[in-house]
Amino acid sequence: MPGRVFVASVLSPLRHRWRADGGYRHVLALALPLILSTGSSSLQGFINRMFLIWSSPEALAASMPAGILSFAILSIFINTSAYVGTFVAQYHGAGQNTKVGPITWQAGVVALAGALLSLLLIPAAPAFFAWVGHDPAVQVEEVTFFRILCLSAFPTVMAAAFSGMISGLGRTRTVMWVSLATTAFNIALDYVLILGRLGVRPMGIAGAGWSAVVVSTVQAAIYVCIVCSRRYRDAYHTLDWRPDATMLRALVRFGLPSGIQFFVDIGGFTAFILLVGRIGKNELAATNLAFNVNSIAFMPIVGLGIAVSVLVGQAMGRGEPEKARYRVRSAAHLTLTYMVLIAALFVLLPKLFLSPFAAAADPEEFAAIGAIAVVLLRFVAVYTTFDGLNIVFSSAIKGAGDTRFVMVMIFCLSMGVLVVPSFAAIHWFGASIYLCWSVATAYVISLGLAFYLRYRSGVWTTMRVIER
Repeated sequence: MPGRVFVASVLSPLRHRWRADGGYRHVLALALPLILSTGSSSLQGFINRMFLIWSSPEALAASMPAGILSFAILSIFINTSAYVGTFVAQYHGAGQNTKVGPITWQAGVVALAGALLSLLLIPAAPAFFAWVGHDPAVQVEEVTFFRILCLSAFPTVMAAAFSGMISGLGRTRTVMWVSLATTAFNIALDYVLILGRLGVRPMGIAGAGWSAVVVSTVQAAIYVCIVCSRRYRDAYHTLDWRPDATMLRALVRFGLPSGIQFFVDIGGFTAFILLVGRIGKNELAATNLAFNVNSIAFMPIVGLGIAVSVLVGQAMGRGEPEKARYRVRSAAHLTLTYMVLIAALFVLLPKLFLSPFAAAADPEEFAAIGAIAVVLLRFVAVYTTFDGLNIVFSSAIKGAGDTRFVMVMIFCLSMGVLVVPSFAAIHWFGASIYLCWSVATAYVISLGLAFYLRYRSGVWTTMRVIER
């Protein structure tokens, strides 16, 4: 009898939170399509790098530094544009649906700026990667990949804006289907171009780059067809594409700090990866593998984080901060449960995640890389729970408009806890790969705690991004 009472006392609150407005079921209904969407991107990257190591170890080693550098630069523009989703959520929550289309199209100016900067960086690629000092064979692959990825800037940024708009309206299943379709197309195209199939000559890392350009263009085109359909244009004025200085200023005011935040965060990890490349080719390849496996845990929670921003934005648009709090707590419970499970798998079954990379790789070369990667996954297991807190609570406060704090905090911690200590450890003290990963682990833990404390302060509950 006492056992039944105990079980009932545990299950009763869980049942209530499952059914309540803003409870687990409500959060998952919005988040699951986004989790599948971001998870599909993670799967695509995982398979992409699997094809690359089948092509050559140099291609795998080059893919992460060049790819993450390109994404870090473009992330300023991607995440400034994606912040359209918070504006749309708050406009939708406040019943101002006629402003949804106009705010979305302001992202076109941001996309043009990103495309121009990317094109200007193409000639500088050889000098930059020579300065980084990786193995010469890796440098050649890095330059090739980076230059091609620069051509995908405009469609990538616009796709982020359209995705943000549709998510902000709560129609996350549409985003899911677009992501799943383009991911399947991307995987098929990678297989053909990287490895050379269907009569196409093997292109290696260049094939991965051209595949990304084609798929981002197709994805943006699909979104244009969706948002310009009658269903959207009648309800949300999505054909009102005229520049609006007031709306553009508002998007830049709140979205640019979000973009800079992502740039600094990704830029910090870019610097970390580039520095690790100085230790050795195997250490760089193992780091790429560990981060790639980590993305299996990380990217689905990114989808949940987008849902948290939308749920908070809609609640704040209606002037209901307590409902926003309840939704964030539900998302935090789900995140912690998932992350603890993933951490256990990384510790107990690391070879399960690494075996696809070994399938068609050179056994002798992969043995050395895999042995390092197994240890690195233990570091991932240590920090992954804090990474979940980082995503959920930073997304929550950004959904209200607290983007400047996120930007400043990530800058301070990225420089002070990740980049400078990593540089000092490698450049002056000849640190091992494991000491460098200890530094990265401390950085992620610091981020999780910082954003949790900011959320608990409640400052964000007084903020809005739209006119009151």
